[in-house]
Amino acid sequence: MSRSEAPLIEDAVTTGNLVDRLLSGLPTEAVLVDPDVTASYANDMASFCEAGVPAVVVLPRTVEQVQHVMRVATDLRVPVVPQGARTGLSGGANASEGCIALSLTRMDRILEINPVDRIAVVEPGVVNATLSRAVNEHGLFYPPDPSSWEMCTIGGNIGTASGGLCCVKYGVTAEYVLGLDVVLADGRLMSTGRRTAKGVAGYDLTRLFVGSEGSLGVVVRAILALKPQPPRQLVLAAEFASAAAACDAVCRIMAGGHVPSLLELMDRTTVKAVNDLGHMGLPETTEALLLAAFDTPDPAADLAAVGALCEAAGATQVVPADDAAESELLLQARRMSLTALEAVKGTTMIDDVCVPRSKLGELIEGVERVAEKYDLTIGVCAHAGDGNTHPTVCFDATDPDESRRARESFDEIMALGLELGGTITGEHGVGILKKEWLARELGPVGTEMQRAVKSAFDPLGILNPGKLF
Repeated sequence: MSRSEAPLIEDAVTTGNLVDRLLSGLPTEAVLVDPDVTASYANDMASFCEAGVPAVVVLPRTVEQVQHVMRVATDLRVPVVPQGARTGLSGGANASEGCIALSLTRMDRILEINPVDRIAVVEPGVVNATLSRAVNEHGLFYPPDPSSWEMCTIGGNIGTASGGLCCVKYGVTAEYVLGLDVVLADGRLMSTGRRTAKGVAGYDLTRLFVGSEGSLGVVVRAILALKPQPPRQLVLAAEFASAAAACDAVCRIMAGGHVPSLLELMDRTTVKAVNDLGHMGLPETTEALLLAAFDTPDPAADLAAVGALCEAAGATQVVPADDAAESELLLQARRMSLTALEAVKGTTMIDDVCVPRSKLGELIEGVERVAEKYDLTIGVCAHAGDGNTHPTVCFDATDPDESRRARESFDEIMALGLELGGTITGEHGVGILKKEWLARELGPVGTEMQRAVKSAFDPLGILNPGKLF
């Protein structure tokens, strides 16, 4: 938001013009103005990200209502911040001061599940786990499964191009979005993509919107690709005396041509935190715990082959799960990691650095050095199969010095990721938290071109201002 726009926003709120205009096309219950309520929509789950207070929160149920909101916003030059469940970790859904917080959680219908075409058509407020369970009933599978899958919405997943535990085999959200309906900044409705399995007509605007964090338009409908439901997976747990040995095992597994449905790493700090919170009984004597899973017709044979590679890399113990229930328990422990680390000190900064798999060991060793340098607890859990790590800085937010050290350590880890040929975010997005680092990763020409794309779709700069750039 530019300074020249601020007086227009202030005038609109002061005179009630904004609310009156919104109510002319929305039911009363869809427009929230109580200050205590609007303040509750100010933040997502990220630390160190500034946020303003929305002037109004709008909860539309239809595409037409979203179009009305955007037309009013354009007329009055009011910023709009699209929001889902606000489980994000980069401040991408944080409110701008005096904005319209456009919460899409009430647009939560699964419109179609088509087993022949293997697609689902959904509104943005559908919760990831709800969709997964619905398609399972048709013998189908929607693979992207962020750790927050029981809460996060498909719209939010699309906005951040999120991933999950099964990315190593099945890929990330971008690979499953076939088409979108998007309300543009001026209220026009645009459709991108298609329902077909193939299609190369024109520029791929669908992929452009995936990961755009609500800065180019408001997604109001998505056509998602589905896969046949695989067999139940079995999980193997391997203990290592060092993170380097665990990363060596990861390299051996991938170089050997294996295709696990999951390949996750938890360091000693993370394992202890999970045990403290959930009493999971994980082995705290290990320096690194590697979880590998297969959903193949003969998962036991695949686990045996991977177990041998883990032992060759120096695993001190390799324990295959006996059944699906034991496998699910191990996966619950991994999904609990970020929540457990937050409980260590009360606040966390969760990094999202992704590096080439061959550099995974170097990154984790570097994080250990950073933790020692800044005298902080930093736990690492990782989607090891694709090199996406989540170094998690645990700190006391009431301690100014510790908070400063936390922020500096976070930045140092991102710098290390870039030095190793990686990226500052593999699945959480840029938001506010990493926008300075985005410019470093893209370079001046790349940044200029991305700003040009933003300007083409949102010339007034009203969509999620202050994010990404």
